[in-house]
Amino acid sequence: MSASGHGSGSGSTWGGGMSLAASGVAASPRTATPVLACHHLTRRFGDRVAVDDVSLEVRPSETYGLLGPNGAGKTTTIRMVCGLLTSDAGDVTVAGRPIGGRTRDGRALIGYVPQDIALYPDLSARENLRFFGRLYGLGGRALDARVDAVLEVVDLRDRAEDRVDSFSGGMQRRLNIGAGLVHEPLLLVLDEPTVGVDPQSRHAILESVRNLGRTGTAVLYTTHYMEEAERLCDRVGIIDHGRMVAEGTHRELVDLVSERDRVELETTGDVERFARACTTLPDVESASASGGLVHVLTGQGRRVLPRLFELAEANQAVVRSARVVEPDLEAVFLHLTGSALRE
Repeated sequence: MSASGHGSGSGSTWGGGMSLAASGVAASPRTATPVLACHHLTRRFGDRVAVDDVSLEVRPSETYGLLGPNGAGKTTTIRMVCGLLTSDAGDVTVAGRPIGGRTRDGRALIGYVPQDIALYPDLSARENLRFFGRLYGLGGRALDARVDAVLEVVDLRDRAEDRVDSFSGGMQRRLNIGAGLVHEPLLLVLDEPTVGVDPQSRHAILESVRNLGRTGTAVLYTTHYMEEAERLCDRVGIIDHGRMVAEGTHRELVDLVSERDRVELETTGDVERFARACTTLPDVESASASGGLVHVLTGQGRRVLPRLFELAEANQAVVRSARVVEPDLEAVFLHLTGSALRE
């Protein structure tokens, strides 16, 4: 499986949005059934259950977001998806082929991009892509065509002959994703691909991932950034403490909180005590503290604000600013788990 990871940001852009199909490389056959099907995945590490009965499917041309905080079980889940970690229970198939055990047929259909960079720094961009392509049995003109196509996709054709150790962190990130695409997988698995990159590189990565759907590629995308899931993903699965707590389109998930508002209070002082006190109000469904913010979920956002200010003063806290936010994925997460999405 092709590997890639994260690095420090760069100011380089990743444009073009060119697909492998558009560049003259024939697309792989697609099926009407889900490309990825995971059923009841479970994984324990000693007494700790890292992944607890997780099921999900990803369809052709779909970007599926696995959203959750650090430590929620996202990476463990995708490592089982890619056959890098054995599950204690459950099964995974890609295009109907089982993942795991001794068979490698299904794994060849996956492009895996983990969090850690896995490139050869003393090789050029082209040499790295050729290496990963040869791992999948590509050669000759087919390999040359795919390497050229991927260099266009990741906007690195003008740096194709340069050594990777001369690249910025953002450029290395883009090349890593290219390494996951060189064999034109049916399923591309991206584990937190924008961690550690600058905003410009993040924007470019998200735009290019969005364009992959036009080639028919199915994408499994893990993130703990709400805005990435909202912007990029056709469907989102929310995972917390190893369990899938909700799944659906953005609209379907937001509908779970109905007309509830999320109130964000920038607070100093005893923030934790203030958050606990907020839960005593009859109109407040949940409240949690994250850094200097107190997140309150309520059906009466503006109406409850004066009482929240009074509670802050009574609980040795000072509210510096407050805003009422219409329902979004942050509100969904708060509603389902009782806490804000933690880093």
